[in-house]
Amino acid sequence: MCLMNTSHDGSESCCSLNAAGVQEPRCAASARGGEMCTQEAFGAQRSQLVELLVSGSLEGFESVLDWLLSWEVLSWEDYEGLSLPGQPLSHLARRLLDTVWSKGAWGCEQLIAALQEAQADRQSPKLRSHWDPHSPHPARDLRCSRPAIVRRLYGHVEGVLELAQARGFISPYECDEIRLPIFTSSQRARRLLDLATVKANGLAAFLLQHVLELPVPPTLPFEDAAACKKYISKLRTTVSAQSRFLSTYDGAENLCLEEIYTENVLEIRTEGGVARAPQQSPATLGLEGLFGAGGHLNEDADTVLVVGEAGSGKSTLLQQLHLLWAAGRDFQEFLFVFPFSCRQLQCVAKPLSVRTLLFEHCCWPDLGQQDVFQFLLDHPDRVLLTFDGFDEFRFRFTDRERHCSPTDPTSIQNLLFNLLQGNLFKNARKVLTSRPDAVSALLRRYMRTELHLKGFSEDGIELYLRKRHPGPGVADRLIRLLRETSTLHGFCHLPVFAWMVSKCHQELLLQGGGSPKTTTDMYLLFLQHLLPHASPPDSVPRTLGPGLLRGRLPTLLHLGRLALWGLGMSCYVFSAKQLQAAGVDEEDISLGFLVQAQGVVPGSTPLLEFLHITFQCFFAAFYLALSADVTPSSLRYLFGCRRAGGSPLARLLPALCVQGPRRREGSVEALLQEAEPHNLQITAAFLAGLLSQEHRGLLAECQASEKALLRRRACARWCLARSLQKHFRSIPPALPGEAKSMHAMPGFVWLIRSLYELREERLAREAVRGLGVEHLKLTFCSVGPAECAALAFTLRHLRRPVALQLDHNSVGDVGVEQLLPCLCVCKALYLRDNNISDRGICKLIEHALHCEVLQKLALFNNKLTDGCAQSMARLLECRQNFLALRLGNNHITSAGAQVLAQGLRANTSLQFLGFWGNKVGDKGAQALAEAVGNHRSLRWLSLVGNDIGSTGAKALALMLEKNVALEELCLEENHLQDEGVCSLAEGLTRNSSLKVLKLSNNCVTYLGAEALLQALERNSTILEVWLRGNAFSPEEIEQLGQRDTRLLL
Repeated sequence: MCLMNTSHDGSESCCSLNAAGVQEPRCAASARGGEMCTQEAFGAQRSQLVELLVSGSLEGFESVLDWLLSWEVLSWEDYEGLSLPGQPLSHLARRLLDTVWSKGAWGCEQLIAALQEAQADRQSPKLRSHWDPHSPHPARDLRCSRPAIVRRLYGHVEGVLELAQARGFISPYECDEIRLPIFTSSQRARRLLDLATVKANGLAAFLLQHVLELPVPPTLPFEDAAACKKYISKLRTTVSAQSRFLSTYDGAENLCLEEIYTENVLEIRTEGGVARAPQQSPATLGLEGLFGAGGHLNEDADTVLVVGEAGSGKSTLLQQLHLLWAAGRDFQEFLFVFPFSCRQLQCVAKPLSVRTLLFEHCCWPDLGQQDVFQFLLDHPDRVLLTFDGFDEFRFRFTDRERHCSPTDPTSIQNLLFNLLQGNLFKNARKVLTSRPDAVSALLRRYMRTELHLKGFSEDGIELYLRKRHPGPGVADRLIRLLRETSTLHGFCHLPVFAWMVSKCHQELLLQGGGSPKTTTDMYLLFLQHLLPHASPPDSVPRTLGPGLLRGRLPTLLHLGRLALWGLGMSCYVFSAKQLQAAGVDEEDISLGFLVQAQGVVPGSTPLLEFLHITFQCFFAAFYLALSADVTPSSLRYLFGCRRAGGSPLARLLPALCVQGPRRREGSVEALLQEAEPHNLQITAAFLAGLLSQEHRGLLAECQASEKALLRRRACARWCLARSLQKHFRSIPPALPGEAKSMHAMPGFVWLIRSLYELREERLAREAVRGLGVEHLKLTFCSVGPAECAALAFTLRHLRRPVALQLDHNSVGDVGVEQLLPCLCVCKALYLRDNNISDRGICKLIEHALHCEVLQKLALFNNKLTDGCAQSMARLLECRQNFLALRLGNNHITSAGAQVLAQGLRANTSLQFLGFWGNKVGDKGAQALAEAVGNHRSLRWLSLVGNDIGSTGAKALALMLEKNVALEELCLEENHLQDEGVCSLAEGLTRNSSLKVLKLSNNCVTYLGAEALLQALERNSTILEVWLRGNAFSPEEIEQLGQRDTRLLL
């Protein structure tokens, strides 16, 4: 079939559609039809071939190279010249065409065949080749079977690398080079094969044998399922088309997802509420392990829950999952993947069944609908359904109405809720994304695993910016600006902010020292970026001033009215009728803040949505700040200062049949009362920022009445102060003998954020005047760098020192820097599990040296190494009132322990020192033991799980002989064995202070226990000796327990 295409210059070129419906050059169609592809025809279609080679992604181009290399069309030298990292794909495509042209007509034909093979792989991936695992020419066979081996390696590269390194085929340096985060999993597989080609140490033979043993991606259970095969092919094509380009935040450009996707920080939340990072790396998102992660909340459930704050990358993560499946590169255990958007589903008014949901709202089978649906019902384990944005689904989850029929229609909310519970499509896997606040305890009962998406790591920010700006200079300048501006750097941990920084890079780089300090500043900067682009050149100012805003004020208010109405109605996608009702016209849309909605079913009416939910909240706040239709009193509903039913009289009104005051439907007050709380919080923070003193002049020029603007500002101040006071009054009184403690309620963090956006020191000082607590706990509160800046802005005005607990958040190095202004009012700082490295801790300690109030630091589960040991030692040496240092589960070795021991020798105040879960070994234990021997204040020392043997135990035994202060020594999970325990027993006979000795899981036998019993006969101070998990028989446990009850077995 021949089609005429019109190019950009108006010329026409001839192309064909292949069997898969994919456009290809005429020479490709001729080659498939048996005609020879001449060099002349090949050259005439050069521009089309370039377009085909660059239309997909770098992955597709490299797949073509795999086939050409395996067929020996390309020599190894040719391949290396076409595999240069950092080169534009269009340059590589043209170089490939030049190379193939030089091979003659045969080479041209082979390139066309390679394009067809690569396209077939994308449509219906399957392994086509087999190889001899014991080939006498392994390097040659590795090359000939390259496409199949790359596909088989996908998802297994890390395991193969570890095994190859363990067997001595590759060095740690070579492994690190392959693991570079700039490479996708397929690219890492290719780099491994490239290395095997040039190494003559048996790596190629090892790969030929080992790769053949890797699991083969599953295929259709029945070979004759023709309708299912056709449907799968159509579904892959549909999902690929929806997922290939990343246009989540901006409809003005289409970025290839594969080239821009950057991994995020992911954590698994276990049943006990403890967040831990995947074993491979605490800073990378193991997307391929999404369904194999541990920490199951409910083993019988089918749904994986991914939670993250607005802008943390949840939608992009699902889009990458869809693309990997559609391209056949991962998640091939699923034959069918059905993506859904909750904001789209909630617009469905009519009842529908599972069949209707899958076929009419995702992908329609062209033939055999009943056969396909029956296949889905018979094989639910081969089906994956994804639901993005549950926080934007206006219906609250309930399990009251049970629905089990896949063919009977029901309401969309009941259908979704029963799918999540497993009443429908049991054993089909589901992925649900949401903001944390929208997930109730009831819904969590039906979740198999809960994953927390925390945005970019610092390395991720840099990698993303380099992908966005591959040209020389721009990325380097942006990264340097971020490093010099901690506030801006902190914003970029959320991908939506990193995208905004990338879009506004020219404005940022030209501003000099005027970088945004608040979230509102950043969104106003984005206004500055888009407003001039939507106007004729030179018609408006290039900086965000009153002139620029005033000229576009009607448009901004139209968008604000639409945004506020959408928040109040829980509507996030808008029809033409809704746009018209808000006064939004084509000129308003052209501004760029409204884009075509993602995931719209083909053939349905086009819908528009805001760039991101945070932009909808920003425009709603803009409307509340400037619209003449908004009264200052209505803002109280935004800050929660006036709720319906709040007074006893209001609660009695329905019962007494008394007509209470009615709010006009669609009024600002009504919309604010109906909006979701998490969206109100974001809107309130934006409103506080817009009403701040910094932006007073900007808004005053756009507001007809400055008096009205001042009244709104006064109302916002009053509401914030009242809400904080109400929050503080809710703190229960302290128990007798205990310090008064406050665990922050959900609203506290956003109140602090709003206070920070307002940037008013006096209000912050007044706000914390009533905070009479000694311990402020904000664990699992999604505290990132931006929240740290807000906390520091407020807490630095405290009159009395407080212990600040920020465990299990996303503070990071940048967040630590943001906390420094309030360090002098913190008597203790708990930062467990916060992705903090040496850089952040060294900066913290540098300030702590001058803060006499700070006496305790807890830094479990971070990324600390020996690089911070010198700073730690200096802290102990200089601060003679410091009481507790807990460094558990980091990466400190014997070298770091030896350095820290030097500071410990000069310290006279430390009482608690925690080192569990590091690798100090015998040498580190010896250094610490020597430092503790004469220490007069240390009461508790933990060296659990530190690879300590009998040599280290001997040093600790000598310490016990000299020390007169230590009360508890924790040595579980080492390998002391009987020899080490006997040494410790000897030390106990001369010790008079130790009360608890923990020796569980140390391969101790009855011989070691006997030595301890003899020591206990001469030591009356010791109260407990823990020996659980050692090599005792049940009879020995009973006998030892009877001889001395202080042995805990």
